[in-house]
Amino acid sequence: MKSTPTEYLRPARAEDVPALMTLRTEAETWLGTKGTDQWSDPETGGKAITKWRTSIDEGRAWVVVDRGGEVLATVSRGPVDRDFWRDDDRPESALYLYKLIVARRAAGRQLGARLVDWMSRLAALEGRDWVRIDTWRTNRDLHAYYERLGFTHVRTESPSHRRSGWLAQRPVSSLSLPDSPLPIGAGAPGVTT
Repeated sequence: MKSTPTEYLRPARAEDVPALMTLRTEAETWLGTKGTDQWSDPETGGKAITKWRTSIDEGRAWVVVDRGGEVLATVSRGPVDRDFWRDDDRPESALYLYKLIVARRAAGRQLGARLVDWMSRLAALEGRDWVRIDTWRTNRDLHAYYERLGFTHVRTESPSHRRSGWLAQRPVSSLSLPDSPLPIGAGAPGVTT
């Protein structure tokens, strides 16, 4: 007998924005305890809401919810960031992953790795070669996390108006948990198929 999944992936909706901001605020607090200044600028919160609303409206943001509909994690995809990626990087060859955040109460469930794997599968379906990220330049623990997931550091860019810029990529064929995909939509609270 097949077990019922405890979490599902679905497109983010406008009504998820408060839960997404709660995730981000929780992450900001947690990051502060880890000795990083990531997201420490109070201005970034308002910008995050605007960016999330745009990503949701454009169908580029997803959430992982539990059976009760509570948001446990989020990830977005976005356009190539020209502050970081150059023409010789072949920007069209990659899917660009943004805003991967997992609730602290869901830590240990491998949701981050499973979301990155899902993005890799999506990129492969689109005929892309890479999943790419840019992360906070000073967050060494985050760099190590992505390296454990198979990302390779490409280079670090330091534009004066940005605090991220540690660039990495992973081949779409590289999956961390190939036997543990996140179920999509069907059965998720509030999702009709």
